[in-house]
Amino acid sequence: QVQLVESGGGSVQAGGSLRLSCSASGDSSSRVYMGWFRQAPGKGREGVAGIRPGDGTTYYADSVKGRFTISRDNAKNVYLQMNSLKPEDTAMYYCAAANYVLRPLDWAEYSYWGQGTQVTVSS
Repeated sequence: QVQLVESGGGSVQAGGSLRLSCSASGDSSSRVYMGWFRQAPGKGREGVAGIRPGDGTTYYADSVKGRFTISRDNAKNVYLQMNSLKPEDTAMYYCAAANYVLRPLDWAEYSYWGQGTQVTVSS
């Protein structure tokens, strides 16, 4: 079992930055794949970024490449640095974890989810 708690959401103007944090706890939390997903009102859940345990390989959706950075420290906390935010980035952001994934940006592959944190970007 892995428990996830997100923080760091909020409201910001377009062009601004936010940093989301996800704290993982549980026996296997240092050995899991972790990802950030988002869901805007009326839309499906979208993979934003993922990070592999061990070598820390990262994965990004095309829509956020060059603007968002996923990172991990001491293998139990994961962050999403979001720069140059756009109104279309407005969504509920979720942290997720899985023991193993083939497609790091596919939400269906993740077993553990946080409660979400809201990000609102105004124009």
